[in-house]
Amino acid sequence: MELLFVDTPLGQMALAEEDGALIRLYLPGEGTPRLMPHETPLLREVREQLLAYLRGELKTFELPLDPRGTPFQCAVWEELRRIPYGTTCTYGELAARIGNPRAVRAVGQANHRNPLPIFIPCHRVIGANGALTGYAGGLELKRSLLELEGIV
Repeated sequence: MELLFVDTPLGQMALAEEDGALIRLYLPGEGTPRLMPHETPLLREVREQLLAYLRGELKTFELPLDPRGTPFQCAVWEELRRIPYGTTCTYGELAARIGNPRAVRAVGQANHRNPLPIFIPCHRVIGANGALTGYAGGLELKRSLLELEGIV
């Protein structure tokens, strides 16, 4: 695994690559593996796209992503990738979209375990009443990302 630290306007993040794909984004404050940082061509491109997104210059990522999880988690994460920039959906809507409308809590847990937040935009999922709910990086970070996209 290759690791690269990135200073962003939201704090230091870390990117992890394995086998030519991005496998993990560590948000500010998250523990990271004890690896020596190493910039690869892919991690350099990921950093540039992430920073362009955070400057409001990029709306869609074009990167090889390899999130690792259960088949259910992967189905949720794939559906998250279909939520357009600048829009939101509820956990219930997301559960319905994957064909399991009663799995609202399980969808929430899959969001919580998303290894590639921002790239797989779980920040675009909100509560049924429109409230900002749970985010691995904290609600302030979620609010910042939604503000960036003009949602909040």
